[in-house]
Amino acid sequence: MLYSLWLPTAIALIEADYQRSADTHLIPLPLPAYAAAGIDLYLKDESTHPTGSLKHRLARSLFLYALCNGWVHEGSTIVEASSGSTAVSEAYFARLLGLPFVAVMPRSTSAEKVALIEFYGGRCHFVEHAGEVYAAAQRIADETGGHYMDQFTYAERATDWRGNNNIAESMFTQMQRERHPIPRWIVVGAGTGGTSATIGRYVRFQMHATQLCVADPAGSVFSAYHRTGDKTLTAPGSRIEGIGRPRVEASFVRTLVDRMEEVADQDSIAAMRALSLLLGRRVGPSTGTNFVAMLRLAREMRETGQQGSILSLLCDAGERYLDTYYNNAWVQQHMDVCDVTSARLQALLA
Repeated sequence: MLYSLWLPTAIALIEADYQRSADTHLIPLPLPAYAAAGIDLYLKDESTHPTGSLKHRLARSLFLYALCNGWVHEGSTIVEASSGSTAVSEAYFARLLGLPFVAVMPRSTSAEKVALIEFYGGRCHFVEHAGEVYAAAQRIADETGGHYMDQFTYAERATDWRGNNNIAESMFTQMQRERHPIPRWIVVGAGTGGTSATIGRYVRFQMHATQLCVADPAGSVFSAYHRTGDKTLTAPGSRIEGIGRPRVEASFVRTLVDRMEEVADQDSIAAMRALSLLLGRRVGPSTGTNFVAMLRLAREMRETGQQGSILSLLCDAGERYLDTYYNNAWVQQHMDVCDVTSARLQALLA
């Protein structure tokens, strides 16, 4: 194979883009009832990435992984199966490298995310059901002679979990001057499982006592898989965009997860809105799911006399969901939720 300057140029463009970006903020949550008991809650605000979500980190890692493996070349069409945020971020990096991009997603994906993908020059290919995205993405990649990124397979291996400024290293660095610098719990959702794998491995490598909890929305297969280890299990699929899956994904490593918390849709939506009021800014629905799990853990710690910190992620901003999860009529129609308030959540906040 003849040496091409395109590959080092592409990698240099991605690295230069990274150097222009600052780290994301760590936000303490004002919850006096828990703070008085010696329990502090934090959110790492991933919505401040250039493409507005946690998936910016994943997309960067996936591009570098594919480039260094020789899977992506000058002119390659990039294809991804995504419910939205990963596709937005991959469209950004594809535009940076001058590559065509196609996102394969369920038709129910929010219009705001579709508009963002198109803003970055991507094209959206819709399927009716979440389970159809995999085959459709592979078919389009084959037809175009392009590359299917396949976040659900490669997310857990594309990121260097030992360090190199991954999200886990950043979390622990930012916590160093807090009252409880080593978190008792880290809470994340799982779509691919890449984030939970990175954090779980890093915690063990650094020999921290931190435990990892995955907040799993209703309809997702991950909780049942975590209990049974049965990779053949399937589920209806989550209605909380970006997390939960109808099938067991290769990137979800169950042995790295200490605890699963199953969260009902009503509680996710109620928590999303309550947290938005608490912070004075809108957050997305997957952040609501995380917040429910954080509060459950905090209440359990308080009841058992434990002290410590709980850290999770603000995955993306709520402005992407004004016509969906912040719209009561849409929630009632699409999620079988008749009331966006939750007595269970209010009890957790007390």
